[in-house]
Amino acid sequence: MKATIRVRMSLHDAHYGGNLIDGARILSLFGDVATELLIRYDGDEGLFRAYDSVEFLAPVYAGDFIEATGEIVEIGNTSRKMVFEAKKVIAARPDINDSAAEVLEEPIIVCKASGTCVVPKEKQRYRK
Repeated sequence: MKATIRVRMSLHDAHYGGNLIDGARILSLFGDVATELLIRYDGDEGLFRAYDSVEFLAPVYAGDFIEATGEIVEIGNTSRKMVFEAKKVIAARPDINDSAAEVLEEPIIVCKASGTCVVPKEKQRYRK
C-alpha cells in the first residue's frame, strides 16, 4: 500500500539563510503520508513510534515542490513498518527572477527514511 502527497515549500517553511527548508519539514510530510497509510489500512490515524533511519540527500528551498511517498512494507500485530522518499519535482529558480521555477526532467531525491507506526488493537477498525 502506497500514499503520495505533493506540497510547495513556502517562505514560511524556510528556516535557514538563503531560504533553505529545515529537514524537519520533510519529516512532517512523511508523518502526513504515514497517517494516510494508517487510515487506509486500519481506519485510524495511529501513532508514529520511531524512525529507524533518515538520510537528507539534497537541499530544499522555498518555492520547490516536494513529492513525498510512503509505503507499508511490513505488518505486525499493531506495528506498521514503512519506508519513505521525498523528491523535488519542481525547483525554484531565483537566479533567473523572483518568480521563476522549472519542472525537473528527473526528480531529485532529497530525503529517504524508514520507521515504524503503531495502531493499538482496539483502534484497528478493518479486519485483515
